[in-house]
Parts: sequence; structure tokens; C-alpha cells
Amino acid sequence: MNPSSASLATSWFSGIVRSRSGNPKMITTNNNNNSSNAGGGGDGVGSLHRKNQFYGVLFKYGPNSAQSQLIKMLNVIIRPTKLKLVMLLLSFGDISVCDFQLRLGLESKLRVAFKTGDFKQQVVFIGGLTDGFLATEYLEPLSVALEKEKWSLVQLLLSSSYTGYGTSSLKQDAAELDQLIGHLINKEDSEGVVLLGHSTGCQDIVHYMRTNAACSRAVRAAILQAPGSDREYRATLPETAAMIDLASTMLSEDRGMDLMPREANPDAPITAYRYHSLCSYMGDDDMFSSDLSDDQLKMRLGHMSTTPCQVIFSMADEYVPEYVDKKALVERLCRALGGAEKVEIEWGNHSLSNRVVEAVQAIVDFVKTEGPKGWDDPWH
Repeated sequence: MNPSSASLATSWFSGIVRSRSGNPKMITTNNNNNSSNAGGGGDGVGSLHRKNQFYGVLFKYGPNSAQSQLIKMLNVIIRPTKLKLVMLLLSFGDISVCDFQLRLGLESKLRVAFKTGDFKQQVVFIGGLTDGFLATEYLEPLSVALEKEKWSLVQLLLSSSYTGYGTSSLKQDAAELDQLIGHLINKEDSEGVVLLGHSTGCQDIVHYMRTNAACSRAVRAAILQAPGSDREYRATLPETAAMIDLASTMLSEDRGMDLMPREANPDAPITAYRYHSLCSYMGDDDMFSSDLSDDQLKMRLGHMSTTPCQVIFSMADEYVPEYVDKKALVERLCRALGGAEKVEIEWGNHSLSNRVVEAVQAIVDFVKTEGPKGWDDPWH
């Protein structure tokens, strides 16, 4: 659902921070200090300097030449490399992020990331389907808390971000994540990263660590927040069964990259392959379903046992069907991951927008415990 035109003047940024439900997220803080502290010297809140302001650096991390055009345009808008997110609330008329990307011809070529804090240790956030910058409400306070511990928070845009997920894949996401980590190693002198996945972003982390890519050695730990089954959720929708059959037929006819009918996924174009991956039993994205056996879960997740992991599970996750025993599921997932740390957040919803403080505390405590302890050159 698009925000009402009767609300605050539509901005480009209001389009890129929409949540999975389609509602725009407003940038807010709990800082009660006077706006005179906006310069950052008196409020001590790091990247959040006053209400509706969020400071950091926007940078490109991929090889596509089209990025230079995007970065140049953004630098003209926001002045060299300092990204003050409030600036994105400047009026661009009724231009959504999709309009902006399509007008630049960059819908599938964005390789940019946003970093708060200037440190050699980074938490890299990977969002879920339809997510992009500021995908969850805990990211802003998390960036502040991490800065106090001398960690940076990096939010990346993948080619699957926003409406791009339907024409992408876990393999593509993993390749782009590896590019980002390579950039952090080579350009930022990174001493190691912690991967923080939300929703389908958890699948990206699991898939990436299975690739054993060179830069994956820089991953010191992984946090899976709201790992869930897209298959089990979509099975509650009436059209899913017929569309799985159609996707299977298209795959058998070597038409996996062809688009499914609009009714299969009204939010975004989706290929037969990606629909099958998300919705079918043991599809590539099917990693956290409650009906998988212990052996199947271990086959999908067992390689994570060599990486310190934390699972943050929302006990009131609206995307987990009611028939699922959440306590039993999270226990089985942690066991399959090789003994991951378990955090159950009572009454927490999918994005933890109603349990922000608990989310931030759990993440920071884990990062402080499992953070980098020296650096191994991934090429030696």
C-alpha cells in the first residue's frame, strides 16, 4: 500500500524505506535533547544527531560503471560522500525509488552501501524481501550502540533489494555480498565483519557461507533475526499451490527465467525459478521450515557450525503460521546450526518494531562477545 498523498510531502527517501508491509518508516529517535545539539558536539548520540537526522557515508562497492553515475548524482545532491539522510527528505516531487532507479536505468545495477561509524569492524545488515535502507526500526538505535563499541554498521543495496528480489537469486546475492566484504577488506582495512540477516536475509547469509568464497573468511559471526519459511507463509495464500505447479512446469520446459503471471506475486515481477525457490518444498530458499526433518535442517544449515551464530526469534512473528511450534522450531534451528545462541523475544513481531530495545541489546551483546579477535588474511 502506497502512503497517502494527503500525508507529508512525498519524497524520494520515503519510497526507499518502506517496510515489508508497504508502510513508510519515519526516521525517529528517542533523543530529547534540544535541536541546538544538531551539530553533533553536545548530544553524544553518534550518527543520530537530532530527530530526523542520520549521518554516514554512501559508497559504491561493485564493479558496474553505472554506479559512478548514481554516486555523482547523489554527491551533487548531498555534497561529497557525507550522507545526511534527512537530506533525502528534501522534496523531489512525487518520485518513488523505483521511478528514480528506472529513470537512471539502474534498477538492477545498484551496488551501493551506507555506513555509519568509521571503524575497522563492521556489522553488515542484509534485509529481506522488498527491503532496502533502514529496513527495520532497530537499525538506527543499533548504529548508535555499535559506535559506542567502536563498530560500524553497513547497510547494502543488492540487486534484489526493494522490488528486485523476484528476478534475482541467493547465488546473486552471495556474489554481491562477497563484493561488499572484499571492498571493506581492501578499501576500509576491515578487521572482520559480523553478518546480520533479517528475514530472507538470513537465507543469504547461510547460502553465502556455504560458498566458501575467499572473503567469507572475514566473517567472524552471523546473526539470524527472524529466520522464517517463505514457503510455509506463502502456503497460507490461496493462489500458491497452482502457481507452484505452473513454476514447476516452466522449469521443466527450461523457462526458469521467464516471469510468472502477476497474480503469483503482485508486489514485484518474479521468475519461475525464484518463485519455485521460495515456495516449493526443499527449494533453494527453503532453509527454516518447521516440517523439515532434523537431517534436512542439518544438511541445509550444518556448515554454519564453524561460525559463531545467534538466532533471534520473534515469538509473535506474524509471518510464521499459527500451527508452528515456535519454541520447538528455534531449538531445532539452533541445534542444526551447530549450537547457535538462542534469543527468544516474547511478543516480538517479525521486524521487532515493537521490541527495539531488546533487539539492540541482544545484537550488541553478541557482537561484543563474538567480535573479531585478530585478522586472518583471506588470501593466505
